[in-house]
Amino acid sequence: MENVIEIQNVKKSYRKKGAKEKVEAVKGVSLTVKKGEIVGLLGPNGAGKTTLIKMMCGLLIPNEGTILINGINIRQKRLQAMEHISVVLEGNRNLYWRLTVKENLEYFAGNRGHSKKQIQEKMEHLIDRFNLREKENEMVNALSRGMQQKVAVAVALIANTDVIFLDEPTLGLDLETSYEIRTLLKEIVEEEQKTIIISTHDMPVVQEVCERVVIVNHGNIVADDRVENLLQLFESKAYLFTLNATLTKQQISFLETHFVTSISQNDVGQTLLEVNIQQSEDFYRIIDLLAKEQIPIEKIDRTTVDFEEVFMKIVKGGYSHEMAKSV
Repeated sequence: MENVIEIQNVKKSYRKKGAKEKVEAVKGVSLTVKKGEIVGLLGPNGAGKTTLIKMMCGLLIPNEGTILINGINIRQKRLQAMEHISVVLEGNRNLYWRLTVKENLEYFAGNRGHSKKQIQEKMEHLIDRFNLREKENEMVNALSRGMQQKVAVAVALIANTDVIFLDEPTLGLDLETSYEIRTLLKEIVEEEQKTIIISTHDMPVVQEVCERVVIVNHGNIVADDRVENLLQLFESKAYLFTLNATLTKQQISFLETHFVTSISQNDVGQTLLEVNIQQSEDFYRIIDLLAKEQIPIEKIDRTTVDFEEVFMKIVKGGYSHEMAKSV
């Protein structure tokens, strides 16, 4: 598949207010996104993720490096490059509240140079697809948060761009509407071959919708892999030890320092050790330690992980490209 987005060695720094020193928000990032991919772009607050997104959307100019959208250099031909991108921002900043659903679709399509006649068929299709028919003539400010979000995504689609950026697409939505949005996004990628980049803290969205995830931390990309690969990687290294004994403070301190992610007690007084093992030898070191301390092991289970756990482990440094190659 062809690359829709190509980023090469992009850097961006800011000067702190009232100070001479600069803050390096993005430190030489390189990244490609192919046509038809749905990618999660994640990172903790202050990691450089928002700066990177703003540069891809043409809102900030990088200090160094190049960004190509469909082969068009944003720095050299910004307006031409932006014709290939639609953006849905977090919150209610994507719509005109005093326009109806249909009027919003017509207005934003017109901003992209499309006449009412040109978009009529697609607009009717989107209204039906997003279950907005009963609300099509209502003012947007009278709609629920979920309905507004569906209209915002429909507005992005009617522009018929190659790339759609979604910022927190399920924030504040109830479970039913969140599920509906996730289903629609998967259908859009499969049926229309759109490229969707999702920035979110809603990890179930990443796990259920995204094929691939890029995680940014301290201005660098710290992970770039398929979601299923990262889940498999961390699941293969996560174990739950059930022990028929209470550990001493010294034993707990040693385990927490070297292996253990959490220690707890279950309802029958057993000790539960959740461990993340980086090397296979570590597994036997834990067994040897428990045997030496004469701590009886009731059972050992391979634990399942969700993407929220994966994300936290990666941003805390529990990931390397060598680990990824071993999956």
